[in-house]
Amino acid sequence: MSLNVLLARQQSRWRFSFWLIVSLLIVVCFFSLSVGELWIKPWAPEGDLEQQLLLQLRLPRLLAALAIGASLASSGAVLQVLLGNPLAEPGVLGISGGASLALVAVLFFLPFAPSPMLTMFTAMGGALLFTMILVGLSRRRSVSMTRLLLIGVALGILSSAVITWAFYFSDDLSMRQLMYWLMGSLGGVNWQQLSLLFFIVPVLAVLCCQGKKLDILMLGELHARQLGLNVTTLRWKLILMVSLLVGSAVALAGIIGFIGLVVPHLIRLMLGTENRFLLPLSALAGGVLLVVADTLSRILLPSADLPVGVVTTSLGAPVFIWMLMRAELD
Repeated sequence: MSLNVLLARQQSRWRFSFWLIVSLLIVVCFFSLSVGELWIKPWAPEGDLEQQLLLQLRLPRLLAALAIGASLASSGAVLQVLLGNPLAEPGVLGISGGASLALVAVLFFLPFAPSPMLTMFTAMGGALLFTMILVGLSRRRSVSMTRLLLIGVALGILSSAVITWAFYFSDDLSMRQLMYWLMGSLGGVNWQQLSLLFFIVPVLAVLCCQGKKLDILMLGELHARQLGLNVTTLRWKLILMVSLLVGSAVALAGIIGFIGLVVPHLIRLMLGTENRFLLPLSALAGGVLLVVADTLSRILLPSADLPVGVVTTSLGAPVFIWMLMRAELD
């Protein structure tokens, strides 16, 4: 069988998967808008109550889930190439923890509630700092990929410990209520907070267009430079975009783990490693997964709203253990 035929078949598989995910996305979006204690027809809400419930609660929550899921999944796919580690993910590597640490520090010391823009830039700064630490360590030959993963886990544990100390010494009730949000929750998202989408969507679109450059980078830095790729500029561009996306995700919904680990890894196993197809497909699949997880968090318990981070962690932790065992066997 010729190489051209194999390439054509591979691209056909990517296209089929793309349209399958798009179809699934449409279905889960309609289901998410419909399901709840009160069932609603999204295309024809009846009465003011259903219209308010749809427009003020469910629709903002759905849009946030789509944006955050896409951001985390695509960021995870980029980090796995950038760090050369298939287990890289914003939550596992502590990047989400760095964003939440910076945000909690601002909330702890500021005498007023920060605006959505301030929360985004604060969380982005924390995510950028932790990302720079990890990328800097990854370029040292003495640091293995396993050790780098453990360093990221340790950074996440350290940020969690500092946040716990901040809660312990705080008398502010809002700081204590923030603990629920840090577990990962989309329950309080409103239209004002969704102004962050004006930053998230363009950055996400640009990030998904970096697939060809990432494919070249996977050949090795020396080959990439010989092919005319400015590796240093690309690396910093990717670091900034990932930090902004992760920071915005944390600012909107707290720490939601394993989306960036499970989604791109499973796509690579099923379809291949071509990043020009992998990045946009990961974004779509990440949005689908988080919408499903958020819908489950709303309906699993009667009259209760589980933190969506608990749902994603429950789904992702067994997959993470399987991936660790598989990497050990390989």
